[in-house]
Amino acid sequence: MASDLIFRTAGPADIPALRALVQSAYRGESSRVGWTTEADLLEGQRTDAETLAAVLARPNSLVLLAERAGELVACCQLEHRGEVAYFGLFSVRPEQQGGGLGRAVLARAEQLARDEWGAAELEMTVIEQRADLIAWYERRGFTRTGEFTPFPYGDERFGVPLRPDLRFERLAKALHAS
Repeated sequence: MASDLIFRTAGPADIPALRALVQSAYRGESSRVGWTTEADLLEGQRTDAETLAAVLARPNSLVLLAERAGELVACCQLEHRGEVAYFGLFSVRPEQQGGGLGRAVLARAEQLARDEWGAAELEMTVIEQRADLIAWYERRGFTRTGEFTPFPYGDERFGVPLRPDLRFERLAKALHAS
């Protein structure tokens, strides 16, 4: 249930738990418990401690944590880019996916970007081959832009691709005043 979630901003001490959450949601056998796994597309790590530290230290960037009973259950990154806010690192514990937790985190991220930063749009990039995930975002008001960026092949900080055709598509959603 989303009403029992506590939201807070991550700090450096949260990096180990944050990295473990992101990894569990996307890579390895543990990720197959949920539906957001990328295990058929990529192996290896999803992120590392250095990358997370850089995200936390970046001006106009934060990682929003969702906790339930003192336990980290979900997170997302937000970066204020003027009229647009970037949304990334979205992760929900695999065993808790499909119960509305992700919708609650996304709604809080949209509210923060709109009401605290004045952003008119939320944007993200999603691996194009993740049709199920893109459809989930479309049901929540995001649109496919047809704008693509290449996957960083050869940079194992982002994982080891299992196929040669990966690329990211930009998705966007207008944030209307509440």
